[in-house]
Amino acid sequence: MLPKSPPREPSVGFLYLPPFRVVGTSIAGEATCVMIPELDVVFDLGICPRAMLPAKYAFISHGHMDHIGGLAYWCSQRHFQGMGVGNIICSKEIAPAIAKMMDGYAELERQKTPYQIIALENDEPLQIKNNIFLRIFPLEHGAPTHGCTIYEKRSKLKSELVGMPQEKLMDLKAKGQEITNSMEVPLVAYITDTGPCPNLIREDVRKAQILIAECTFFEDENQDRADVGKHLHVKQFCEWVRVCENQHVVVMHVSRRTNLNQVRDELFKKLGTVLNRRIEVLMDHKLNRERYERQLADAGVRAER
Repeated sequence: MLPKSPPREPSVGFLYLPPFRVVGTSIAGEATCVMIPELDVVFDLGICPRAMLPAKYAFISHGHMDHIGGLAYWCSQRHFQGMGVGNIICSKEIAPAIAKMMDGYAELERQKTPYQIIALENDEPLQIKNNIFLRIFPLEHGAPTHGCTIYEKRSKLKSELVGMPQEKLMDLKAKGQEITNSMEVPLVAYITDTGPCPNLIREDVRKAQILIAECTFFEDENQDRADVGKHLHVKQFCEWVRVCENQHVVVMHVSRRTNLNQVRDELFKKLGTVLNRRIEVLMDHKLNRERYERQLADAGVRAER
């Protein structure tokens, strides 16, 4: 009798939510890594598929192995392939432990992989691209855990100056008068392992264009497990999403034991048609592929098989 073939590894999830792509994998307890290529950031590195390597920055939310297990490999492969030093963004709370982990690999390998740790205080801004910034904030989990938002700083002409000739505006600016107001536009919010907490309803989380968020438990009998493990149950997730204004909400960190049809059914039952249109499930490869093929067709591009 022939043996069974080994189980197939899950494909990397992909969503195109203009103008951003969301690429990665996230299975509760196994591995989470999610990248926004346009922003040069990967959120967590439980594993490191090749698609994650181009990111210049890796935000590490917390030290659980399914969120950090691929970090050293990411740094090593970026260096090996001449892609530059890996920049590790994390809270100051866990930065020393990450440095110890990386030093341990250097001792094992008898060679030092270059990397940089950027340790942040809560809400401390970090510029990652021109006018694009990242900040972190604490969540509620079994280990010190942080979420983050990425936002763009924009300038807008003061209302009282709208319609004024360009020459006059330049003259006011030359005299040192401020002619614009600065504003922050939240682009992406990343909410990883957490129970309900006040920072879930921060303005930059609720109003981010894209919210990438965990929802681990969907069965009624697992509410206690969600509470003990400090994860979101679908009931809590849906209550939260109702007060959010995001254009897109990407669900991640679903347990492997939960069927994706059940995920969709529960979200539809609890959110209804209107709210559910904003919801995408990162690991629902079939629906996401069909969605992308429609996008290609609308753009007049033929899908590759």
